[in-house]
Order: sequence, then C-alpha cells, then structure tokens
Amino acid sequence: MRLSTVVRDLRLGISNALLAGLHPDQVPVPPFRFVERVGGGDYRDVGEALSRNLLEQGGLRPTDRLLDIGCGVGRLAAPLTRYLRGEGLYEGFDIDPELVAWCQRNITRRHPRFRFRAVDVHSRYYRPSGSVSGSAFTFPYEDGAFDLVSATSLFTHLLTRDAENYLRESARVLAPGGTLFATFFLLDEESRALQKAKRGDRVFRAEPVDAAQGQVHHIMRADQPEAAVAYTTDWLRQALARAGFGGDIRIHGGSWCGRTTFVTYQDLVIARKPA
Repeated sequence: MRLSTVVRDLRLGISNALLAGLHPDQVPVPPFRFVERVGGGDYRDVGEALSRNLLEQGGLRPTDRLLDIGCGVGRLAAPLTRYLRGEGLYEGFDIDPELVAWCQRNITRRHPRFRFRAVDVHSRYYRPSGSVSGSAFTFPYEDGAFDLVSATSLFTHLLTRDAENYLRESARVLAPGGTLFATFFLLDEESRALQKAKRGDRVFRAEPVDAAQGQVHHIMRADQPEAAVAYTTDWLRQALARAGFGGDIRIHGGSWCGRTTFVTYQDLVIARKPA
C-alpha cells in the first residue's frame, strides 16, 4: 500500500471517530483504498448525486423496497439512510467481500433495514476467483421482492451473456410495475459521431461478433474486456424486451462521449416492468 494512502486513511479514521461521537447514525467515509475500487471521487458527493438521480429520474419513494446491484462500498446506501422510512428497505450485493463487510459494519449496524451480502460471482477483471458465472447467477431474492432495482456502473463491466442474465434477473425480482434504474455506455448515431470527432474520453471497438453466441458488446481493452463495455441502443431495447420489460423505456444520454447536455456521466436507462 502506498504511504500516501496510509496517511490519508489515518486522517480519515480520526475524522470518522470524531464524527461518530457527534452523529452516531452518520455513515462514516470508507478508507480511500476502498473508494478507489469503485471509481474514486468524493464518497459523499458521488453518493448524493446518485441518490438525487434515483429520486428525480427513477421515482424512488421513501417506502420503496430497493435492490442495489453492485453496491460497492455503499455510496448510494449512505444518503438513503436519511430517506427510506416505514416499509422502505434497502438490499445490496457485490462481488467484493471486503467492501460488503465494511458496509455491514458501518451501515447495517446503524441502520438494520439496510442489508448487504457478498456473492461469489466470477469477473475476470474484478473477481477472477469467483465460482459462478454472471450468465448463470441467480439473484438471492424472491420473485417480485422489490419496487426498484438500481444498477449504476454495473452493465458497463458486463459482457453480453452476463448482461442479458442480469436484465432477466432484475425483471424477475421486480414487482409488477417496478422500475429498473441502470447506467450503460450506449452506442448510437450521436455517440458514434462524437467518438469519431474525439469529443469524449472513451473509444469503444467492436468485439469480433459471433452471431451464434450472441456476442454483441464493444470494449476498450482486449486484455481487460470487462474494464469498460458498451452496447448499441438497439441491442439494449431488444434485450430489455426479452428480459420482460415493457415498452416504457427512457434513455438519457451521458457526457462520456462528449455531450454538452446530460444527466449523468454514463447513459441513464429507466425501464419499467409491466403492471
């Protein structure tokens, strides 16, 4: 571990100790090395932005049952501890057991209706030791258990078969009329033109397509394909329909490709399961 990271975590620990003494329900900021694993940035600022979009764009209500796929170190959960109430419930899962353990110690102990679990899913980039493929993984929840499923910065790391299964499982665990709130890198006429003009900070290339296997994803790095994955908008609409979502799909283009008008960095997709 770098010395700068050790010093930063030490300072953070002192700050969290003082904060806990004043606000026992306040979720502390995780060690910097944990935040780095989920993309970095300011833990609280990113969490506030995520929760604000979930409320304003996804329609989250205080009494909703929410599933957070790829919950990481609880950036979304932390601000929602001040919002969900009554029958409101948060469940999150992630493939990084160390991050999940941190959430259990620092969030669940303060807010018992916020629960986290680690899942043993394989990811060549994030968890090569995982024993279950993403394409065969069954979410550990009952049918119709949630009103809203959130998946931010998740499908941007899933290849085709895994992504299709996660869409199917999201639809399964949603109650009729429930909402999927997810982010993607999507390729359409506009984003392709912006990429060609070098307006954005990512360039995706098509993976060699095997029609029989349904390989339709686009990647940035051949050596680490799951580091960043993009799909065409047409494929996504078809995949959502196959998974069980209706025609009520909204897409807000992100800034990743160089757009000047956007809601989030990644493309935001909101899909609803038929009532």
